Amino acid sequence: MTNFAFLSLSVINTGAAPGQGNALVTLLPLILVFVVFYFFMIRPQMKKQKEATNYRSSLKRGDKVITTGGIYGKIYEVKDNYVMMEAGGDVKLKIDKNAVMKDPSTDEQS
Repeated sequence: MTNFAFLSLSVINTGAAPGQGNALVTLLPLILVFVVFYFFMIRPQMKKQKEATNYRSSLKRGDKVITTGGIYGKIYEVKDNYVMMEAGGDVKLKIDKNAVMKDPSTDEQS
């Protein structure tokens, strides 16, 4: 074997074995995808859910609301887990607080 061939073989053998790349370089795309999902999907959804929880806990008598089923009304009475809602006339409905949303017509007036 010539000196040149021996030198080139020794340079090739000093590198990392094939298939054993840097772990950070391998996981970097996966980490970036998770970060993008967190900031563009998970975090805004958590913020929206927190706002809804704060709104439901601050409900009081006379607030205009809409249910998730599409029923508009005014809050008549507030309890721990449910509200009594006037839906018009003498109709009063007992509704779970989780089914109450903010009335969009109240946002336009503010």
